[in-house]
Amino acid sequence: MSKTISGFSKLSKSKKIDWIVDTYFSNKEDAKHIIKQYWNSNDKLQQLHDEFIENTITNYYLPLGVAPNFLINGTSYTIPMAIEESSVVAAASKAAKFWYDRGGFKAEVLSTTKIGQVHFIYNGKTETLQKYFDSVKSKLFADTESLTKNMQKRGGGILDIELRDKTKDIKGYYQLHATFETLDAMGANFINSCLEQFAKTFKSEAHHFELFTSDEKNIQIVMSILSNYVPNCLVRAEVSCKIEELSDDKKVSSEEFAAKFLQAVNIAEVEPYRAVTHNKGIMNGIDAVVLATGNDFRAVEAGVHAYASRNGRYSSLTHAKIENGIFTFWIEIPLALGTVGGLTNLHPLVKLSLEMLHKPSAKELMKIVAVAGLAQNFAALRSLTTTGIQEGHMKMHLMNILNQFEATDNEKIILVDHFKTNVVTHNAVVDAINKLRNKS
Repeated sequence: MSKTISGFSKLSKSKKIDWIVDTYFSNKEDAKHIIKQYWNSNDKLQQLHDEFIENTITNYYLPLGVAPNFLINGTSYTIPMAIEESSVVAAASKAAKFWYDRGGFKAEVLSTTKIGQVHFIYNGKTETLQKYFDSVKSKLFADTESLTKNMQKRGGGILDIELRDKTKDIKGYYQLHATFETLDAMGANFINSCLEQFAKTFKSEAHHFELFTSDEKNIQIVMSILSNYVPNCLVRAEVSCKIEELSDDKKVSSEEFAAKFLQAVNIAEVEPYRAVTHNKGIMNGIDAVVLATGNDFRAVEAGVHAYASRNGRYSSLTHAKIENGIFTFWIEIPLALGTVGGLTNLHPLVKLSLEMLHKPSAKELMKIVAVAGLAQNFAALRSLTTTGIQEGHMKMHLMNILNQFEATDNEKIILVDHFKTNVVTHNAVVDAINKLRNKS
């Protein structure tokens, strides 16, 4: 049977489901039941979710958990986290409580500039192009006034536009490189609209520039798009305490813990294989909060990992030091986030999450998200350098394994108690389930 279809997007939701079920599934009724059981019983709310994207057939759930006891710049937070991975919320909560008793987290926004570019091809003299740019720059601003008016009233807008020569990389390749301030909005639509107007003005005005030859007037616009690399939209978060306050485990001295912790960070700074996993753990915390607050975690991921490679080698996003008996652990990352526009005004759980966070501004949310990443990394490194990562992670993963084998509530009670004093591995859990069931 052909699996191509014409006019799929024009079909009703039920007809889309019928085609998918008939085309791909042997047990059609089971497939249709699974799809429909995740629909919201509130028709209006379900319609809202249906209209977020195209060709919606159902909802895909992620758990929304909370990590309490975060003290950030003197304010207490309970941080919402949307994530499916076991132990992430527990680890963040444990790190939050640990640092709450040691002064909490300090965070500051270093800068909030975002970038957009018009990429174009020009075959002519660079000096003539520069003269043209200088003459047309004011008109680029003027022609976007209808787009920037409201943003300017709030203190944002277009900060600057530069002409950049990239002909060393690609023949005839230049950019209009623009910087923006978008305040509490992530600003993607705003930036892209401005860029497209820049391109239109830049191309059309070239035909009237007297210094251009007929060939030079034919500027070819390749594309106009914001950049998710935002190295000048930076936030820093840190924790610090006296070394003697660092360990709450009687088996490990504070000095030993601090030394191993620093070594672990140093390894991630110089070894890319370790740095990728190290930073992935940081993103467990960051992505979870970004998702819960309706922001674009894919854009954040791309920008953060590019930043981790900015010096020519992929490296750790976090750093640590010991000076004068004080242990300091910090992160400095680019985050382009918004608290207005997009899903922040539509998704009920996003609105709930933002209210839980005291309705933060974009800058405040940047601080919270950076702290979540730092807390996650602290918890991971603490486990890695002491008990090992699997002890805590597998205990949190235990319930997933029990559910995989459809353990009853009574079996879960018995097996959770059993693994309080036994090492959790997949095989060990399977053996324990089989032994329990064979007894009965």
